[in-house]
Amino acid sequence: MIIGIPQSLIYFKKPYFWEVFFKSLGFKVLLSPLTNKQIVASGVKIADPETCFSNKVYWGHLVWLDGKCDSIFVPRLKTDKEKLEYCPKFFGLPDLAKILVKTPILTITFDERKERFRDSLENLGKKLDKNYIEVIKATETAFSEEKKIKEREKKSFFQKIQSKKQKIILISHPYNLYDEYVNLRMKEKLEKLGAEPIFIDIVPDQDNLQGCLSKSGSIPKFHWEFGKEIIKKIQEILKYNIAGAIEISSFACGCDAVLKEFIEKEFKTAKIPFLYLIIDEHTGEAGFQTRLEAFIDTIS
Repeated sequence: MIIGIPQSLIYFKKPYFWEVFFKSLGFKVLLSPLTNKQIVASGVKIADPETCFSNKVYWGHLVWLDGKCDSIFVPRLKTDKEKLEYCPKFFGLPDLAKILVKTPILTITFDERKERFRDSLENLGKKLDKNYIEVIKATETAFSEEKKIKEREKKSFFQKIQSKKQKIILISHPYNLYDEYVNLRMKEKLEKLGAEPIFIDIVPDQDNLQGCLSKSGSIPKFHWEFGKEIIKKIQEILKYNIAGAIEISSFACGCDAVLKEFIEKEFKTAKIPFLYLIIDEHTGEAGFQTRLEAFIDTIS
């Protein structure tokens, strides 16, 4: 049996975890390729025009997998271990996927208000006719690989933070940061301009957010998991010498529209230059490059 996984959007919430999990259970895994022009075009074609750009990209990856595997894995992400909600658009992904493609959709709901993540994995294993021992072993293998990745990211962070170059913190959802086609190779562009880009998600977590005042003097009440995660990491990165911050947002992202004001306030209070960039299927690379060059010139 071949399980297809769209390499976009929710994939980056737990990168590498799912393919390790399924392979450990004895299944073959087919990842969709890195985002390209054709994938974006096919996603935009079938998506609701009101949906965010990141969702449109996801549908393109889903369509690419259609007919190439026995089932496509599309989990329903609702709440995390802190009972904070994921983006509402994540809730309906499995239902929409069943309408958009003919390949069977393999899904399970991850709602930690109701059951632990590990218990949901066990239920997923049952759907695949795997016993308890097999699922536990696959789960531990996947978590072990995830831990190794986190350790490498932490090491990478401290290497980057010691760089003598101007350090620019890049803030966004991981599916924007790690998809070079979507963000128009932001990391590469900044490196060519002589800066040291640092992705916000590799910043070490601060354990006790509530015990620490933010630079702006207030911490919002969180609703989305992305909000608390980002604010925690911003509190940590502000302890270091950062030359500037850039937030990247997908056009029509409701979560970002709310959180952007809090994020910008943190950096402006700390007197760190802040740039906000919106990306969609019409974003021009030339204009993107010009804004980055102007930002780097400003902080030089």
